[in-house]
Amino acid sequence: MFDIAVKNRIKELTQRYPEGKQKSALLPVLHLIQETNHKNSLSVEEMDAVAGELNITPIEVYEVATFYTMFNLKKVGRYVLEVCQTGPCMLRGSDAIIDHIKTKLNIENGETTEDGLFTLKTAECLGACGYAPMMQLGKHFKEHLTIEKVDALIEELRKA
Repeated sequence: MFDIAVKNRIKELTQRYPEGKQKSALLPVLHLIQETNHKNSLSVEEMDAVAGELNITPIEVYEVATFYTMFNLKKVGRYVLEVCQTGPCMLRGSDAIIDHIKTKLNIENGETTEDGLFTLKTAECLGACGYAPMMQLGKHFKEHLTIEKVDALIEELRKA
């Protein structure tokens, strides 16, 4: 299922761990597959193939892929706006930020805009409580959010 370059990268990742401990490479392998498949998501077929590559059962892959919010099990937009909704962020206005994004983009949590640009996801603690409210955008944190900052970010992403 995977091309030779991806298979070679999987082999490199698994060689970081002792023999018989290939499952330890599961997180980086899932990231690799999600980043290289151009859908920014993981299909059941891809997860099954990962299980085969790592010599583990498919359920072991599903458990990890469904637990972590960084893995997408359905197609998402080019930009995934993951807004923290836990206590510190909520106290600093994350609920208003989430509601504003829903209204501005005309989507609900877990939905993608019709143009395929944005997906809104709420997240549990992203570990930046001192910078609340905040969101994760790919590998980047956007902190001390305000409605104005969110509007500027959305417009910047639309132009990118």
